[in-house]
Amino acid sequence: MRYSPRFARYLGSAASVAIIAIGLGGCQTAKSPDITGSLGARAEAPVEGDPRRTAEVYGERYRANPKDTEAALQYGQALRATGQRQQAAAVLEQATIANVGDRKLLAAYGRALVENGNYQQALDVLTKAHSPANPDWRILSLQGTALDQLGKHDEARRYYTSALNIMPEEPSVLSNLGLSYMLTKDLARAEEVLRRAYARPGADARVRQNLGLVIGLQGRFDEAVALVKADLPPEEAQANVAYLRQMLNRTDGARGSARLSQPAADRS
Repeated sequence: MRYSPRFARYLGSAASVAIIAIGLGGCQTAKSPDITGSLGARAEAPVEGDPRRTAEVYGERYRANPKDTEAALQYGQALRATGQRQQAAAVLEQATIANVGDRKLLAAYGRALVENGNYQQALDVLTKAHSPANPDWRILSLQGTALDQLGKHDEARRYYTSALNIMPEEPSVLSNLGLSYMLTKDLARAEEVLRRAYARPGADARVRQNLGLVIGLQGRFDEAVALVKADLPPEEAQANVAYLRQMLNRTDGARGSARLSQPAADRS
């Protein structure tokens, strides 16, 4: 399958958005994206209640004692939940300076760097967060994400394979792997891997969105719409369809070869 240069760039940006559209911290729609892979809900509890209030409480506690690791982690998470990702990265950077060698803080800081697009710096930080003697599949997966965004796809897939050796068929890692194939325009293989992720009990709604995107990029728009809407409340289904349409119609190149028509049921 051949793509115009502009559409190839679109695929890269689409995969970048999709990578941010699945993973950490609970079941979210495409309207509240997040990074996939490392340090997800299993490793870090989502912010409960009002994240702004949480940021205030833990912010005060962190400023009173920059060596309070728990306060720094919770403050950074709350800042992320309110969309203040640059500030979250800055807080976590300072926390790693105040707590030299703390692997949890290094991992959280590395993730924040990936979220902000600082991929090479993220790899440097995550290397310090990771212990080969006690490998963490979440960090391996996030390192793969950063490598994919740097265009080092073969190396990224070796990291995903290592993560899957530790946590077989983990849906967030499979999703990253599928999106890696999407970045290199191997859409059939991307679909196969994302279907494996979607079939896993632990897969959240954003795996569905990523699979729908890959199906849509292959021109099977009705199937993609049916997938992203299935078994969802009307409002969430509408949001997913809107996200899918936005991604598939994102550039002129995409419009020329991957236009998603608006189903009659979705017209306002």
